[in-house]
Amino acid sequence: MNRAVPKLLSAVVRDVCGIQAQLMTAAQLALWARVQYLTPQDIERALWQERALVKTWCMRGTLHLLPTEDLSIYIGALRRSGVREVQRWFFKYGLSQGKANMMVEAIVEALAMGPLTRRELAERIVSLLGEMSRPWVEHSWGGVAKQAALQGLICFGPNRGQEITFIRLDQWLPGLNELSEEEAAKALLRRYLRSYGPASLQDFSKWAGLVMKDASSIRDQLGDEVIEVSIEGEPGLLLYEDLEWVQTEVSDDQTVCLLPSFDPYMLGHFDKKHLVDQAHYKEVYRKAGWLSPVVLLGGRVVGTWSYKRHGSQLSLTVMPFDSLSRVVRNKIKEKAADLGRFLEVTCVVTFSE
Repeated sequence: MNRAVPKLLSAVVRDVCGIQAQLMTAAQLALWARVQYLTPQDIERALWQERALVKTWCMRGTLHLLPTEDLSIYIGALRRSGVREVQRWFFKYGLSQGKANMMVEAIVEALAMGPLTRRELAERIVSLLGEMSRPWVEHSWGGVAKQAALQGLICFGPNRGQEITFIRLDQWLPGLNELSEEEAAKALLRRYLRSYGPASLQDFSKWAGLVMKDASSIRDQLGDEVIEVSIEGEPGLLLYEDLEWVQTEVSDDQTVCLLPSFDPYMLGHFDKKHLVDQAHYKEVYRKAGWLSPVVLLGGRVVGTWSYKRHGSQLSLTVMPFDSLSRVVRNKIKEKAADLGRFLEVTCVVTFSE
């Protein structure tokens, strides 16, 4: 994995089709793994000053960092399916579609004067609609704020101390272009295949959070732009214009990467056998949707890792699946040292075998 320079941060996020950000620390480390000399301040600047990145709910109803220039693609392509899924969840727990829509309208109205913390927003909505609305606004998984974000009405604003804020999208990013659902969906599949192709339609469906019927329709709309190829006997889809590049690309089998939990590389495909051996699958893809941070060698998982911070020292433990050569261990130590630079600590590496 060739690392970019900090000025290309938003381009990196674009190239991987967003960084999952339900854990902001993991999102920061996913960017560190791809951007050389990066600092946490670079990420903060891109989000809250330059506004080159935006934090919002998107694929699979999950928080992501997205490039602002592509936000219309994600909103347009996933609005209908995302709102449908979140309202299905609301209905299961007793909130009707009509009441959910009413709360979303109230959220947009409440944010007219500027950003609010979740608690402040709840108080405004309660004053308008009554106490029954509070749990749906304060819900830790997003509640009706998630629906408003999926509709392209709000996004996250700058933190206020330790508290998140929400802000209206038309105020935070005025003049954002809108795309039709069809054009946005085609652009999204192009982006996905450029990043993760060859990939199956099921891969795209699961990654985006779309039902197979919708995913198939989008593929059909792209026509001859997309071709079917075979990789080690497995069929997959690829952009026609990428065929020559894929055929000539030579990978470095000794490239070492430390990827955090929920890294996009580990989430791009439904079938994971090209990433991790079945014998170690559950060590990486754990219960309740949790992913372990992983060590990659030549694009495949060869172990997991974890870290604990103690003041100015970081203890990083690597759990390899098999014995690692001295060369690979030294490369891991080099990556760990740079992680220490990023986190402004001294990093000590141990190997647990």
